[in-house]
Amino acid sequence: MFLSVFDVFKIGIGPSSSHTMGPMTAAGQFLNRLRQYRSRHDASAVDVTLHGSLAFTGKGHATDRAVALGLLGWQPATFDFDAAERQLDELGRSHQLHHEGLPPLAFDPATDIVFDYGPPLPGHANGLVFRARAASGTELLSETYYSIGGGFVVTAQEREAPAAAIEAASWPYPFANAAAMLRMARESGLSIAQMKRANEIHLQPEEEVDRGLSRLWSVMNGCIERGLSQEGELPGGLRVRRRAARIHRQLTAEKLANRSQPHASTDWLSVYAMAVNEENAAGGRVVTSPTNGAAGVVPAVLRYYLDHCIGAEPEKVSDFLLTAAAIGGLIKHNASISGAEAGCQGEVGSAAAMAAAGLCAVLGGSPAQIENAAEIALEHHLGMTCDPAAGLVQVPCIERNGIGAIKAVAAASLALRGDGSHFMPLDNCIEAMRQTGEAMNERFKETSLGGLAVNLPEC
Repeated sequence: MFLSVFDVFKIGIGPSSSHTMGPMTAAGQFLNRLRQYRSRHDASAVDVTLHGSLAFTGKGHATDRAVALGLLGWQPATFDFDAAERQLDELGRSHQLHHEGLPPLAFDPATDIVFDYGPPLPGHANGLVFRARAASGTELLSETYYSIGGGFVVTAQEREAPAAAIEAASWPYPFANAAAMLRMARESGLSIAQMKRANEIHLQPEEEVDRGLSRLWSVMNGCIERGLSQEGELPGGLRVRRRAARIHRQLTAEKLANRSQPHASTDWLSVYAMAVNEENAAGGRVVTSPTNGAAGVVPAVLRYYLDHCIGAEPEKVSDFLLTAAAIGGLIKHNASISGAEAGCQGEVGSAAAMAAAGLCAVLGGSPAQIENAAEIALEHHLGMTCDPAAGLVQVPCIERNGIGAIKAVAAASLALRGDGSHFMPLDNCIEAMRQTGEAMNERFKETSLGGLAVNLPEC
């Protein structure tokens, strides 16, 4: 099993990796498919139907906007907000798409994106269907995509019959579960980060890996900095106000005056995470960690390590990210990181496990202690529902990232106090999360039909 650190951590835009980045990516893939279609020159129009969670919370997650942007040719990693807005305005007037290799295609986002509130498609809770039609209305080409969390997209065919995995022996350390990871670490004498790095440089030069990791942290930290400086209301209609900038000013003043309470360290963790998720809620640039809804946890804990931990070493940032990605890959491979599939335990729970592992690693933890840290963090998120108010990644998501970061640090610290031996293995905890998500009522899995989403203040 191999999932690159650059698959776990993707540079993109908010507010959701599965509801914004995934549909945008799927739209681009459909355009490429249409370009290769033998009767592409007969195409006259395209339309899209959103199913399951994409329909129920699509407006709040800006899924319709993401689809339109994808059909305009934009992709999450290269998104330019101002240029994209101009193109969206023009599309709203012209109702036409123009792409090289294709005829002009009629597309009106207001009428050609359909929200189907019936049962979800069979492959995943996040399904969407693209169709190209002739001038007569006859369907020429149709493709079903599933946005499976973290910005990952698969077709219905790929979901039903996944492509054959690359021979495991082709990777230096092909661990598919935590038990194998620990065994390989013992046999090789390498850390988890060193094994992960060896797998990465099997794909690309080590210099490229280092540049990519540096870029990831630069974007993560930049997101924190932007979130700590912005004020005002977040978009979407809930009138949720940004709080990170104000809290940051308070913490800075207390620190300068030497008036900080002992528990202020948890406030620093929270404010870093909230800064990221306020940026995400505003549609800003974030890094999936492993999803947008959980994008604040890993950056917050890494920033906490660099700014607040005694003896922190900036050169260990790559070890943190590689270790975290190894844990995230195990969770995605053996369970799910999708809120629509597993609830928030799959998003913030996974992020906390990743961050706990990364922190434990850079603080000198052994592979066994790192595995223990990840297990503790994940275990104490089991059963957490995904119930965003109005389908917006704001309430309770922003605060939930702050608490997830606090849990991650506590888990790493507790694991470092031990010798790595513990009762519940990480693999069993991941399986428990998978089973819990499978049994969880659909109302509590990113549909906004249950939980906090339907228990709002009366105004």
